Amino acid sequence: MLALDNLPPPLPAEGAISKPQRGNESYIALVWRRLKRSWTGMAGLCLVVLLLVMAVFAEFLAPMDPKVTDVGFAPPQLPSFHDKDGNVVARPRVYALADSADLDPVTFQPVVGPDYDHPRLLGFFAHGAPYKLFGLLPADRHLFGSLDGQPVHFLGTDKFGRDVLSRAIHGSRVSLMIALTVVFIITVIGTTVGMVSGYFGGRFDIWMQRFVDLVLAFPQLPLYLALTTLIPVTAPTNVFLAFVIIVMSALGWAQMSREVRGKTLALARIEYVRAAMAVGATDRRIIMQHIFPNVMSHVIVAVTLAIPTVVLLESFLGFLGFAVKPPLISWGLMLQDTATYSVIGTYPWILSPVGFVLATVFAFNALGDGLRDAVDPY
Repeated sequence: MLALDNLPPPLPAEGAISKPQRGNESYIALVWRRLKRSWTGMAGLCLVVLLLVMAVFAEFLAPMDPKVTDVGFAPPQLPSFHDKDGNVVARPRVYALADSADLDPVTFQPVVGPDYDHPRLLGFFAHGAPYKLFGLLPADRHLFGSLDGQPVHFLGTDKFGRDVLSRAIHGSRVSLMIALTVVFIITVIGTTVGMVSGYFGGRFDIWMQRFVDLVLAFPQLPLYLALTTLIPVTAPTNVFLAFVIIVMSALGWAQMSREVRGKTLALARIEYVRAAMAVGATDRRIIMQHIFPNVMSHVIVAVTLAIPTVVLLESFLGFLGFAVKPPLISWGLMLQDTATYSVIGTYPWILSPVGFVLATVFAFNALGDGLRDAVDPY
């Protein structure tokens, strides 16, 4: 007699629907699965994460103190794996520039060249300038630098002898902070105004859209320059920075509001919204429970595409001297050294902050493009 435990499971009846092996996939999981299929979206996501990590741990990642001065306009010191005899060595090193015994036949000045007799060994977690991580934890370790604590300039120095790479890493904190803060304010105001205006409609919507048209009609660049010159130059740095953020936010929320209003007008006519109105749901509940979740997909994509715009705007205004004032550091402020063509031609490494701006713009644009395809694949 066969044991009942050894019997095979009964086959499902014909026409019966078998249960799925796993639960229903949530909307966030579905968007994530679609995003992983886009290599540009994933590349943008990885770059965005790296940029945020660089901004948070700027003191640890920067090889030097961005305020310490050295030789002005020193060229970049590239790591080398060869000694002075050309032999391959295991530990990377850099050679500082020094005056040699040879004289230039034209100027009779000492020829400047690499000092092969005194190499500076490089390594990870090297001791360097002291700092406080997150403003609390004292430390002096840096991710990569000279093992003997001597200055190393991987991207050269500016006119005051400050390390360009360290200043660019610290500048990411201010530039990204401005961009994220401005986009956050724009998103909150634009989304709220757009949903309320599109849902209620009528006279309120008409007057609100005329105000939005007025804001959009302003020529933004001259208005930026005019408003930023209203604050005195002697004002504290934090006040000037807050004023710049307010000006950018006040002129940027209208476009977001117009886009959200268009989505709200379409959602307000859908059956489940009309059903909620019929059963007596309050306007606040309808906006927050039915309209807001459906416009969030568009808002998220709009945010990722708006951040590069603000980064470029801050860099442009900083180049003109209207965004950030010393002692703060931003990418736009660093680009002020490239104001003359002679400096660019003689010291091209001064353009290094442009690479950080391009990487940031590409990262958020690629992430926004990938999110747009993942949120609405059709």
